[in-house]
Amino acid sequence: MTTDTGGAQTAQATPGILSSAYVWITIGACALVFLGAFESLAVTTVMPAVSADLDGERLYALAFAGPLATGVIGMVVAGNWADRRGPVAPLYTAVALFVVGLLVAGLAPTMEVLVAGRFAQGLGNGGLMVALYVVVARVYPRSLHPAIFAGFAAAWVVPSLVGPTIAGAVTELWSWHWVFLGVVFLVVPALLMVVPALRGLSREGDASAPWALGRLGWAVLAAVAVLGLDLVGDVPGAGPVLAAGAAVVALVAVRALLPAGTLRARRGLPSVLLVRGLAAGGFFGAQVYIPYLLTERYALSPTIAGLSLTGGALAWSVAATVQGRLGARLSSALAVRIGAALVFAGVALALAAAVFTAPVAVIVVSWVVAGVGMGLLSPRSSALTLEMSAPETQGFNSAAMTVAESFGSALALAITGVLFATVAEAGDPFVAVFALAGAIALAAAVLAPRVVPPAA
Repeated sequence: MTTDTGGAQTAQATPGILSSAYVWITIGACALVFLGAFESLAVTTVMPAVSADLDGERLYALAFAGPLATGVIGMVVAGNWADRRGPVAPLYTAVALFVVGLLVAGLAPTMEVLVAGRFAQGLGNGGLMVALYVVVARVYPRSLHPAIFAGFAAAWVVPSLVGPTIAGAVTELWSWHWVFLGVVFLVVPALLMVVPALRGLSREGDASAPWALGRLGWAVLAAVAVLGLDLVGDVPGAGPVLAAGAAVVALVAVRALLPAGTLRARRGLPSVLLVRGLAAGGFFGAQVYIPYLLTERYALSPTIAGLSLTGGALAWSVAATVQGRLGARLSSALAVRIGAALVFAGVALALAAAVFTAPVAVIVVSWVVAGVGMGLLSPRSSALTLEMSAPETQGFNSAAMTVAESFGSALALAITGVLFATVAEAGDPFVAVFALAGAIALAAAVLAPRVVPPAA
């Protein structure tokens, strides 16, 4: 009886993530995640206004693809740096890059300068997330990891619900500049909350561990190729050929960052990562043009256009919650198949709306359908990745999953950007980009059954 009571008292005495020992780092870390997520989602709403103000239609897609591409570099560098020297220096550097990117973008006089700021944002945000994961591993006891990661998840969900609408309102009331500059005043206090918990972590690393220069080199090459694809697409005469070459280089480079057989859709884990990357490419390749379509063709305000993304984000969140409660009653493989099919259905419905100039409600519904698909596919593909990973490969495969999603989105956005600019001169660019995004999503749906590993 005494032993049981002592055990119960010990369990009750275990501090939570909001206890006095962890409250400030919990709030600060979740705030940093929130601000990174907010910035990613808010820019989608305001970019049509930015493009019109800075005459930057040609670089519209690059403003989205660029941060995703440089984010891959940030992930690789921060992870390797944290293994060698601990997470403090990578975290501070990542936050500094993120803030510099916000300032450059917020004060940008031209679209080229704004895109450069977005590159710095992506580099910082990618490194920030990896460094925070290492901080969690070093600061929190293992028993609190599920709780703090649930906090991170919530920090991503909330911006997806309110970010687009807030960004649209800020743009209408003041200026799109403050969507970037306003976040700067929130990042610094969030970092200061984290600082006390970082003391003593600076030297927690293996300085003898080598720099993963090969992996870093491939990440840089993949990012440069994606960025180059968008920039060379409009070169007179040779543009399409150069763009195709850049796409090939990007795919060759990313191969080294993924498990063998990923690009060949080998059954099991390789197909899980490929389907996740394709689904993300189809979803985000279309999503960035939803507000653009609504403001350009339907003359809606940025605030109202942002609500269309809020519906998709809410659907994503609800679907993710439902699949979590279903647990084993819904197999992960089946959830991925259903999710991929719904992403394709949503993009296809958006394509139909663009072709026939359907009512705005149809576009909103299309993105709710696509959001449900991502809400099913994303968490279950994460679960499959861990299920199919040996303990010694969990780190590499988890990183590969993130790379596949970011790279798939970045490559799709770069290609749609070239297509949008090319078709704009002679046809309907929205129909063209939704058609391409639909083809990418269709590939995910077709390959989804291959996530089941081959029978023993």
